[in-house]
Amino acid sequence: MGRGAGIAVKVVAAVVVGAVVYAAVTFGQVWLASRRDGAHKSQAIVVFGAAQYNGRPSAVLRARLDHAVDLYQKRVAPVIVVTGGRQPGDKFTEATASADYLHTKGVPDSDILREVSGQSSWQSLAAVAAFLKVRRIHDVVLVSDPFHSLRIGGMAAELGLDAAVSPTRTSPIRGLDATEYMGRETVAVAVGRIVGFRREAGVKSVVRRDVG
Repeated sequence: MGRGAGIAVKVVAAVVVGAVVYAAVTFGQVWLASRRDGAHKSQAIVVFGAAQYNGRPSAVLRARLDHAVDLYQKRVAPVIVVTGGRQPGDKFTEATASADYLHTKGVPDSDILREVSGQSSWQSLAAVAAFLKVRRIHDVVLVSDPFHSLRIGGMAAELGLDAAVSPTRTSPIRGLDATEYMGRETVAVAVGRIVGFRREAGVKSVVRRDVG
């Protein structure tokens, strides 16, 4: 092996080791973020959408909404923002199903704002950031599943929101399933930090839409 080839091998090895270390550190950060609850007095609670079935929130979405109601009742914020558009074949948007569910929990329609066009977490949060800016709302608490915490916090920062994350603790996604999602989130965060979360959002295969 010539000197040039030897240097090339060392460079490749260094890149591989660096990538592995970066991924491991990012996974650790995703896990640590999933354990934290940053709920504090704010202007709005933003709930990330998930699957709904003919107007009925899935178990994943109900867990997020129940947590948002708990924060609302504790006066963390006076407004709940529900998100999510209509998936192909659906009659209802995720936001509409969420709002209807919040009504059953005693949240008045006047305290609910809807984002009904987003087909991904980025699209929904970008739309939310735009209409909250018009209302002079910037300090928000984001609600989703624990594994989602680090990425949505990063997206919010990129969109100019002053956001804290308060994940639900009653999600049905647990154990090995949760670990799998944390692995996917690790990839999404690792890529998003390099290219920006707006560009990362175009990689639809990284994180499944049905959980945010």
